[in-house]
Amino acid sequence: MSRPDQADYMLRAAATDVGRLYKRQLVDLLDVREGHTVLDAGCGPGTDLPTLAERVGATGTVVGVDRDPAMLAQARERTRELPRVEIREGDVLDLPVDRGTVDRAKIDRVLMHVDDPAAALAQLHRVTRPGARVGLAEPDWDTLVVDAEDLETSRVFTRYTTAHVVRHATVGRSLARLAERAGFGVEAVLAHTPVFRDVEEADHTLGLGRNMEAAIAAGHVGPERGRRWFASLSQGAFFASFTLVTVVCSR
Repeated sequence: MSRPDQADYMLRAAATDVGRLYKRQLVDLLDVREGHTVLDAGCGPGTDLPTLAERVGATGTVVGVDRDPAMLAQARERTRELPRVEIREGDVLDLPVDRGTVDRAKIDRVLMHVDDPAAALAQLHRVTRPGARVGLAEPDWDTLVVDAEDLETSRVFTRYTTAHVVRHATVGRSLARLAERAGFGVEAVLAHTPVFRDVEEADHTLGLGRNMEAAIAAGHVGPERGRRWFASLSQGAFFASFTLVTVVCSR
């Protein structure tokens, strides 16, 4: 089972009720104002750039940075009529942004994938001005729960996800500590719990089928047991959830 298109994955996740809620709350807590320079580090297909551009108005600037050419192409297309948005190719571990030039910054579901989350936060500290605000949002995949009568296989699935699928699967719980170590002051820590009642949507977002097949291939669960578990998820009421942590900090 192949991985979903990453841009489609990010756009669908952002369009869910929980996706809209935490993103709106994050931008509100950042207190983006007219005239600000705002950085979206790891902007992906540019999902949040129009909202940020609206907040900064005619005198502000929004900078979206990503290293994936396909993501950058979509971000450029999404913002082509927004003259105050700049799209730059670059890595969050080496941001193409001058020191001390950013008033607000956000990094959303990116740190779990990078080589060194602490180095990415050091980059955010480098490019922000004194008094700037920074918003961080990451899942804690150790909190992933999938209801099934075979509870142990659900637990195996979560352990496999945290150990083998996501590079920094528990970075969400560490955001406040990592932010303090990078030199930021932590202002707010919030947790959202996305709940999935539709098995197809959960399969798309959580990779239930493809990650179970990977766990089977790697010998973490027997084929019959793993596929029986996955098939059972479509039988009757479905429930799955995980915790998404948001931290807002100041420079």
